[in-house]
Amino acid sequence: MHIVLLSGGSGKRLWPLSNEVRSKQFIKFFKKEDGSYESMVQRVHRQIRKVDPNATITIATSKTQVSAIHNQLGKDVGISVEPCRRDTFPAIALAAAYMHDVQNVGEKEAVVVCPVDPFVDDAYFSMLEQVGKQAEKGESNLVLLGIEPTYPSEKYGYIIPSDGNSVSRVSTFKEKPDAATAETYISSGALWNAGVFAFRLGYLLETAHMLIDFSDYHDLFAKYENLTKISFDYAVVEKESEIQVMRYDGMWKDLGTWNTLSESMSEPIVGIGEMDKSCTDVQIINELDIPVLAMGLHDVIICAGAEGVLVSDKERSSQIKQYVESFKQPIMFAEKSWGSFRILDVGKESLTIKAILQAGGQMHYHSHGQRDEVWTVIGGKGIVVLDGERRTVKASDVISIKRGVKHTIIAETELTLIEVQHGIDISVEDKKEFSLT
Repeated sequence: MHIVLLSGGSGKRLWPLSNEVRSKQFIKFFKKEDGSYESMVQRVHRQIRKVDPNATITIATSKTQVSAIHNQLGKDVGISVEPCRRDTFPAIALAAAYMHDVQNVGEKEAVVVCPVDPFVDDAYFSMLEQVGKQAEKGESNLVLLGIEPTYPSEKYGYIIPSDGNSVSRVSTFKEKPDAATAETYISSGALWNAGVFAFRLGYLLETAHMLIDFSDYHDLFAKYENLTKISFDYAVVEKESEIQVMRYDGMWKDLGTWNTLSESMSEPIVGIGEMDKSCTDVQIINELDIPVLAMGLHDVIICAGAEGVLVSDKERSSQIKQYVESFKQPIMFAEKSWGSFRILDVGKESLTIKAILQAGGQMHYHSHGQRDEVWTVIGGKGIVVLDGERRTVKASDVISIKRGVKHTIIAETELTLIEVQHGIDISVEDKKEFSLT
């Protein structure tokens, strides 16, 4: 199976755990059998590998998410990086060119495209295999997956099939309706549009070449910033007459808000927390190292993270985006390819960060022009490189780094350090990278 996972999101609906570089798919909510937690993207990746160990997995994403993907999935996936956001059609066209020109996927082979964050069981990915096989037959140019509705939802678009067969021609599509209209759609056999579709790679590349002037993946990547923003539905689906849909009646949830996500949590408390017996239908998610106590609450979500604290009625939690957009602060937590960091304090001319490097993790070799830094190792062992000079470091060692000095750290074991930045103008743009020889 060749599968493209669309990984986007602005990181506002699940604030305070999500931010501009940490969308909901990277937050570790779900408890595994061994007691550890995994994120949506880790869960989906594991499920695909369970159904098809040899699947070619490509994640179409923005450059801000690449570090988090490497952190959570390692090098086991292909990544088609969008230089900037241009909606789903350019993203899928770029991913298709990447698969053809970089991964050497043949034009007659089927590709399945789906969101990176559905909450589903393994049967869903077995069904995606069937959708891909149906696309390979060439009976239609696109094959969609339609979800059997369980209630008249106003959140999803609807697919109207021509009949009730397991594989049907698509008659038409309907935008998100009100509840009463949704009832009429469902009574006539309509399906939820899950944003899943399959095609033979050659079809998509041919369509992309008709709409975009490019020669290959590298040319398309270079021209990406100048592409028109347009969704795959508008650019391709609504103009295509040869479309089939396959029905799926298994478990499928779109966990887009705290309310829907809390319904799928296996336990009421994640992290350090406690609630008294009078609490009903309350969830606590706490990423901080201090406890959260809830008493006498009902139908409430409490979430504490580096970005802030949310206490909300579950139904109202879907309305947080408009408030979060007004907050002005730096990103307080992010995952990197080497580990993660959390901002501890923001001063007038200082910034204090706690960084945790995975064993084998290495920061970029870089320098700063407007700030000095002091690193204090508080756990683990590693190697610091300052202007080409290497030295071993361990817990309690202090490294002073003046502006202009090239530096990096390589973790031999898991390594934790406190970084204090000093300068009048501290900025993420104040960074120049070098190759380390």
